[in-house]
Amino acid sequence: MSATISWVHIGDLHMDEADGWLARERLAAIVGEINERIGDAADFVFLPGDNANHATPEQYRAITDALVPLRRPHRAIPGDHDFELGSLDTYEAAFPAINRPEVEVIAGHRCVFLDMISAGAGGPDFRLTMHHRNRLLEELARAEAEGQVPLVFMHAYPGDLAADGEAIARTFADARVAFVDTGHTHYNELLNDGRVVYGATRSTAQIEEDGGRPGYTIVTVHDRVPSWRFKPIGGGWPFVQIVAPADLRLVTRPADPRQVPRPGEVAVVAKLFGGDADTVVTIMAGGAPQPMTADADGVLWRATLSLAPGLHAVTVTAGADQDTISLLVRPEDNIPHRTLPVAPGLDIHTVGAWPERGILGTQLGPNKNGKKP
Repeated sequence: MSATISWVHIGDLHMDEADGWLARERLAAIVGEINERIGDAADFVFLPGDNANHATPEQYRAITDALVPLRRPHRAIPGDHDFELGSLDTYEAAFPAINRPEVEVIAGHRCVFLDMISAGAGGPDFRLTMHHRNRLLEELARAEAEGQVPLVFMHAYPGDLAADGEAIARTFADARVAFVDTGHTHYNELLNDGRVVYGATRSTAQIEEDGGRPGYTIVTVHDRVPSWRFKPIGGGWPFVQIVAPADLRLVTRPADPRQVPRPGEVAVVAKLFGGDADTVVTIMAGGAPQPMTADADGVLWRATLSLAPGLHAVTVTAGADQDTISLLVRPEDNIPHRTLPVAPGLDIHTVGAWPERGILGTQLGPNKNGKKP
């Protein structure tokens, strides 16, 4: 059975009394949806830094109080706002060590959580300490030795590092990291530098796109194939995500038939969140819809399509929701070729607007590549 991991990414909270505790209300709503609809279909919940806007104990208390009802594990990393007082003392006091590990193996995936904050001088002076550099190399080597899929969680893209960002991105590529999850941007975005897929989810309280509409992302990695989809708070259920094969925009290993399948019988896998016993899941690729078959847990759904070489729009429908990927099918003697990597880990590799996944292509945010409205 293929290894699958899913997590809920709750974008930078920027918890602050100055806006009437807006993040607290939204965090409570997201926790409610996770408890009531997503449940153990998510392995954990990720907080990507900039948790408290000014790093005060009161702001952290608002976060931890809102997280008390959460029935899934949560993991946090620091952002530059968590360092606003010149140290991470209040951040570390708020989150117990179990909630901020440096590494954790979850569902066959070695998850590396990086601190790119405390080695800097504050603000967007992002750096890795020598400890974190060495730990990163060690854990990526362990993943390779133990046959695990490496995943990395950091506050910003490697291109935002003040030093050695390209070297870090090349380290990710050499280690075949399947996905790097980040915050910081305040806008939704996916990058594919040809070797590694990076994702960023908009802030929860400081949103600079889509009219300020809040939500969260569900990220899944299935058999080394990443998938990413944003869900607004209060949206309908169920929620479905095609998790294999890869969408063309997220292909990093074109010779791998798990990403670019060969012509003939192609296995498609979808993951269902918030479904019930009456949920009907169907798949369509240019013809009539056909039913998918659920695994015993009712979360993963499967179907086999007969596909010729070319690009196919594959749509999975669950209730009123649907997800679509652009699926490239190529024979062994005509697989796409990759060039040498250029500028790895930089947002020049954005996949661009992808409205069906919640990506508007606005780049309206505070990172160094962010634009003004």
